[in-house]
Amino acid sequence: MEKNKSFLYNLIFVVCVLILAFFLSYYIQFEFETDSLVPMVFVLGVFFIALRTEGYFWGVVSSLVGVMLVNFAFTAPFFQLDFITPVNMFAAVVMLVIAIMTSTLTTKIKQQEKIKMESEKERMRGNLLRAVSHDLRTPLTSIYGATSVIMENYDSLNREKQLKLLEEIHTDSQWLIRMVENLLSVTRIDDSITKISMVPVALDELIDSVIVKFNKHYPKQAVKVEVPDEFISISMDAILIQQVLMNIMENAVFHAEGMTELVLSVHIEDNKAVFEVIDNGCGVTEDKLSQIFTGYLEREGSAPTDGSRNNMGIGLSVCSTIIKAHGGVIFAKNRKEGGAIFGFTLEIEDTYE
Repeated sequence: MEKNKSFLYNLIFVVCVLILAFFLSYYIQFEFETDSLVPMVFVLGVFFIALRTEGYFWGVVSSLVGVMLVNFAFTAPFFQLDFITPVNMFAAVVMLVIAIMTSTLTTKIKQQEKIKMESEKERMRGNLLRAVSHDLRTPLTSIYGATSVIMENYDSLNREKQLKLLEEIHTDSQWLIRMVENLLSVTRIDDSITKISMVPVALDELIDSVIVKFNKHYPKQAVKVEVPDEFISISMDAILIQQVLMNIMENAVFHAEGMTELVLSVHIEDNKAVFEVIDNGCGVTEDKLSQIFTGYLEREGSAPTDGSRNNMGIGLSVCSTIIKAHGGVIFAKNRKEGGAIFGFTLEIEDTYE
């Protein structure tokens, strides 16, 4: 199906360019009473076709058709094909060589870009694997240690100590579940063939769902919400966007040391909804800002600020993947007054005053 669409697109493109070249040549011949510029127009057309189409086929075909059109309509004897004349033969050879050289050059460039993209994808996968290995080790070790203590000292442990260990196991298990959800989201939308399901979602409903879910996990952390008064509908996969907001807000809880205020803000800018999670914590170091969405942060002395686990790399890598799949832009920056802003943009579906 995709091959048929590509073939049809290339065919229409070639026909349109050749028709444009034909009428432009006719206009030049009629207006300036000269035939010398006609081959140049068709050569330019062939070059453009070879540049914009895949492989050699369309460039070579367009050069042959262009030679015949120039020979038939713009070269004496008119309306007759004449390839005996040396000038006509030379023009045909030149156009054919230009088409082949251009097709060869563009094909090699596209192949190099494809190799570069594959290499970058493999690098990202490697970074993600290293981050997963690092970030899963801490909670698994904690769970293993807590269960070992309970099993080995069950009779000697008092109820308070047992409940504390069980609470640690419960917390780490919840975190592992969210980590697995993140990884499943990446595999869900990483395949270029798979299309995410986007439907119109009311902004108010989205924010309410996120706040309810966040308060359930972090009841002690207050969140100030700032959203427009008007009704706003955004085309999205609501579950994935909720996960993005949850990940960003969780990162603020885990890493914004000294934070006393957390704000979830949405405003409209150039027909886009700009989501921002703002905190007044310690901010992010400049060296980490440049790679914070790559899925792998340099872990030189990498003990997290909350003293428990470092899930920033995985969570924000997932966020970046999801937002890019929605056609949006994700960003992070420090505030002048202290703290950080993590946000992203999404196209607005509809707005009513």
